[in-house]
Amino acid sequence: MNPSRIVDMASRFYDSCVLFTASDLGLFAKLSELKKADAETIASACGINTRGATLILDACVALGLLAKDDSLYTNAPESALYLVPGSPADLSKAIRYNRDVYPAWGKLSELIKTGRPVERPEIHLGEDKDRTRNFVLSMHGRAIGIGRTVVPLLDLKGRKTLFDVGGGPGTYSTLIAKANPQITCTVLDLPEVVKIADELIQAAGIQSRVKTLPGDYHTTPFPKNNDVVIFFGMLHQESPDSISDLFRHAYESLVPGGVVYVLDMMTDATHTHPKFSALFALNMALTTQNGWVFSDQELAGWLSDAGFTDFTCYPLPPPMPHWLASAQKK
Repeated sequence: MNPSRIVDMASRFYDSCVLFTASDLGLFAKLSELKKADAETIASACGINTRGATLILDACVALGLLAKDDSLYTNAPESALYLVPGSPADLSKAIRYNRDVYPAWGKLSELIKTGRPVERPEIHLGEDKDRTRNFVLSMHGRAIGIGRTVVPLLDLKGRKTLFDVGGGPGTYSTLIAKANPQITCTVLDLPEVVKIADELIQAAGIQSRVKTLPGDYHTTPFPKNNDVVIFFGMLHQESPDSISDLFRHAYESLVPGGVVYVLDMMTDATHTHPKFSALFALNMALTTQNGWVFSDQELAGWLSDAGFTDFTCYPLPPPMPHWLASAQKK
């Protein structure tokens, strides 16, 4: 029996640390400008130590993030596409969320012993302005990439009013409004979150059709006469009772024939597959009171209990670990 899988698993955080540090130091962005450079040039351009630069640049080469020709480094094609800010498929903001929750994973045993999160969610939901901004911008970066696949899958023909529950940066609503000129969207989220969402919506030039509603979706009444209600990437921080309540509110807010869409990580009935979703459940439990990942069967039951019919649910194509579900109000 070979121990390689266990050894690799124990060391995998090395990869993450190199990725986060290289991205935070701007190495991929600087190499995009320089095209090709040695460690001393890159160190000078980024304001870092030459020995330290050499160590992390070589580590990036080992991980396939950079290429090295003699003493000159260049971005690998994957890094040029995904890790250079401003590139068409930029993920540099999206991975900052992983970086910010990295310290919490070091306290996993505390969660397992107590059953309670090791970090208060309020920290990244308004209390700490820097963490909140990083969190919202990270969610924006992720949503841009996911939204390009998801939005074309939504059947919004003839729909005019959409309510985005816990919509964070408003990215999905912005993408939906751009793709469907007949739709007006309202994004509900916490006051400090929608302040940042307003900036992003304004920058997208879509503020006439994407509005924000500061509030708490647990207590803020849902506006009536919606054609569509979406719950995109936020239900995994809610308890089953809370999810049931939210679906009842959504049902009451929809016009007859209205539709609800749910985009989220999901598992099968065993809560162990796919692997990423099972691990993401731990990630959510570390930073939120009720964080977890539910199954598609549980989702079907909650929607049915709220009165919805015609439930559909299917996984999105790789590499996205999300599932997209829908149901209707008759």
